[in-house]
Amino acid sequence: MIYQGKAITVEQLASGIARLCFDLPQSPVNVFNRLMLDDLRDAISAVAASEARGLLCCSAKQTFLVGADIKEFTEYFKQSEAELLDWCERTNAVFNAVEDLSIPSVTAINGMALGGGLEMCLATDFRVAAESAVLGFPEVNLGICPGFGGTVRAPRLMDADTAIDWVRSGKPVKAHQALTDGAVDSVVSDDMLEDAALEMLEQAISGELDVADRRAQKTGELPLTAGEIKKVFTEGLARTRKDAGDNYPAAATAVEAMWKAADKNRALALMHEHQAFVTLARGTVAGNLVQLFLNEQFLKGRAKKQAASAQPVRQAAVMGAGIMGGGIAYQSALRGTPIIMKDIAQEGLDLGLGEADKLLNKQVERGRMQRSKADKVMSAITPALDYSAFDKVDIIVEAVVENPKVKKMVLAEVEQLVPESTVLTSNTSTISISLLAQALARPENFCGMHFFNPVPLMPLVEVIRGEKTGDLAVAQTVAYALSLGKSPIVVNDCPGFLVNRILFPYFGAFCQLLHDGVDFRIIDKVMENFGWPMGPAYLLDVVGIDTASHCMAVMAEGFPDRMTYDFTTAIDHLYEAGSYGQKNGKGFYQYEQSSSGRPVKVFDEAILTTLKPLQRENAGAVSEQAICERMMVALCLEAVRCLEDGIVSSAAEVDMGLLMGLGYPRFRGGALRYIDNMGVAAFCEMADQYADLGPLYQPTPALREMASQNKTFY
Repeated sequence: MIYQGKAITVEQLASGIARLCFDLPQSPVNVFNRLMLDDLRDAISAVAASEARGLLCCSAKQTFLVGADIKEFTEYFKQSEAELLDWCERTNAVFNAVEDLSIPSVTAINGMALGGGLEMCLATDFRVAAESAVLGFPEVNLGICPGFGGTVRAPRLMDADTAIDWVRSGKPVKAHQALTDGAVDSVVSDDMLEDAALEMLEQAISGELDVADRRAQKTGELPLTAGEIKKVFTEGLARTRKDAGDNYPAAATAVEAMWKAADKNRALALMHEHQAFVTLARGTVAGNLVQLFLNEQFLKGRAKKQAASAQPVRQAAVMGAGIMGGGIAYQSALRGTPIIMKDIAQEGLDLGLGEADKLLNKQVERGRMQRSKADKVMSAITPALDYSAFDKVDIIVEAVVENPKVKKMVLAEVEQLVPESTVLTSNTSTISISLLAQALARPENFCGMHFFNPVPLMPLVEVIRGEKTGDLAVAQTVAYALSLGKSPIVVNDCPGFLVNRILFPYFGAFCQLLHDGVDFRIIDKVMENFGWPMGPAYLLDVVGIDTASHCMAVMAEGFPDRMTYDFTTAIDHLYEAGSYGQKNGKGFYQYEQSSSGRPVKVFDEAILTTLKPLQRENAGAVSEQAICERMMVALCLEAVRCLEDGIVSSAAEVDMGLLMGLGYPRFRGGALRYIDNMGVAAFCEMADQYADLGPLYQPTPALREMASQNKTFY
């Protein structure tokens, strides 16, 4: 044994080759944490001092190495620039030591080699990948760039153009593409991986493979003229900025560092990478994106615990076909749970089946699915006009019209016809679960299961716990949501639940701005510049102005102090005029069909005349900054209230709900993270500027207490 650490062992094989094996204790995957890096430093020192002929690097896990331990590394990000630069240099000295060994080295890549894991692979002389291996630099997705030499070694091993795309996109790359791109030297079947890597190592030891040439390639300048460098990186940076935009600086910063390093040797090139890494790591965007990553891990862990006591769902049912029912049926069948789609009318079933068929055809047309698979998925959806097949259903999603009387009747009817263990859920977006449960004999088996439209695209499912909902019903619903590939968040019952409760004050602020004479197109532009995928007027058209008007009435009844308005809102005004948004082609904008059948937004001057009577007299000008602040104060304060009221139990659930359910801008991290970044006291000061607009804009006493104690949500 050459070295025995806690996470790494190095044994000397009979051939004289040193076999370094990554195996992080008490972890399903290998990651670079402090323990792994310390072990690697000591292991390489031991190899350098040994009489080994060559070094083979491999993993004892099902995957090679998936990058850095984000939880641990966020602590480093809080350090000063000088401290973080020093840490980068010390850490990279370990990878340089791998590269500078006096013996040849080869990595055998199984499973995933991502981020720091891929950078470890690039530090060795050669790489053999299993056919199932996946490689990539996902760092930009966390707002940072490779920091263990990836931006230096990748463009010197691959061509610079390809390396730019690997680094800037953050996308995983399969083994055969990695071979084409020059990131690996060979791809073999999974069962031959280590034998093939040892064979390549013997070729390097014998001189059949030129180790010195490979090292000169990796540690020298790029083999390009100054003109060629300028052309490659100018074009690469243009692609990067076009795709990433101004709000995600990591990709452009990484490419700029690669450009600065292109005509430098390894030592100088690494200095540019370190500076780029430190600049990004200490930035707000990286902080937000890393926190979102941690939030995602938290949600996954919580959902797994919540679903632990659930029984397998072998048969599901959805009541109410149409677009929503068809989307739910499609998602269930696609993910392997057969589903009955029940409606009272054949027209409804035809619409639901048509929706599922349309979604499957898209998958086939785009080459993502074979026709035989699509046919199999479609056959797992059973249309029904009666309850005859409901005797074996494990879970039911009620998705009928958004009317409490109709929902109560349908739920009470089906409850009598299914096994006592069947869990009933409602896909209501606003109606109280406790209210609907009043119609049921087994309210403990009932909860909300609120999908967001379009079902296949939106990751969030709100699982709503009513006053009498039992733990098993929640567990079963969470488990079913997970089986659909969704991210469930369990929320307590209240008007609008979590996401819609926070959304409607945002729409209320929008209506107040219109009442104050602001052009809705300017509001849309301001909020899109903030980072939202669409402005509030466009969003209302997509949601449906009829739906929004109904929801506003529910919210006003639930929260009359701050969600009742003393003027006619534009939402109600357009609804009464029969303008429902995209669904009937007219709302704030007009909608025309494109050649592909998609609705295209166009502006019609007539809408300004329609909205003119809603504007109050003598309204002063409102700046773009004030527009943004008023919109965000209303939304953020309701997010705060949801946490204070115990609708959910953590800031992570609030922010992830907004991200997955509304498309809140990722780079801003969520509403509560937005407050944290500003500072709670500063946020309260901003809100106080608009306090005269009503309770919607007034910080809660608990938030003011947080401000006085300098507390944060995270």
